[in-house]
Amino acid sequence: MRHREVRELMTREVIAVPPDATFKDIVRALIEHEVSAVPVVDSSGHPLGVISERDMLAKPSDQGEYFRSLPRREAWGQDKAGASRAEELMSAPAVCAKPDWTVAEAARLMEAQGVKRLLVVDEKDVLVGIVSRRDLLTIFLRKDDEISHEITGDILDRTLQQDPTVVTVEVKDGRVELHGTVKFKSLIPVIERLCRTVDGVTSVAQHLGYAIDDTTGA
Repeated sequence: MRHREVRELMTREVIAVPPDATFKDIVRALIEHEVSAVPVVDSSGHPLGVISERDMLAKPSDQGEYFRSLPRREAWGQDKAGASRAEELMSAPAVCAKPDWTVAEAARLMEAQGVKRLLVVDEKDVLVGIVSRRDLLTIFLRKDDEISHEITGDILDRTLQQDPTVVTVEVKDGRVELHGTVKFKSLIPVIERLCRTVDGVTSVAQHLGYAIDDTTGA
């Protein structure tokens, strides 16, 4: 069973800015390329941080009397409002992934770090792409017959060495239903668990019977 890797989902043509890019340079890059964030990289292509629209909005919000009068303004906002170059505006350090990571690995890092995107770097830590939450969600657009074929061929036949004809696999909009009879009862939770790990599966409902109960310890 093959999981989709970050390299298959990432955007390779990344718009990046140098550390000394000005505020206007960054705004121009965001607007002209219709992106919500840009990486900041050094002269060797190593990522130093990321500048998002949120980072940029600290400055215009500081220019109004209303915003300046708000109590308990966060130190983060004060620092960003006074910044004028990329190295001062960016959120650092950059949160990075590798091209051969699975979607699950990338999603876990995003969740743990509370970020919406990961910079993808090669073995020399040079920026080669960027992957967003939206990119990861594209695995759920896999065709139902692709998912069914993977479950039947990879899980039932090759991994568990079960006769795939004794289990019927039905997939609709990523929802998997299993019908049939397997030899041992202990196989049922294993099959269900493996099906849930298939890229694009949203839920699994099993209606499987068994010939031998091998869970009683008798």
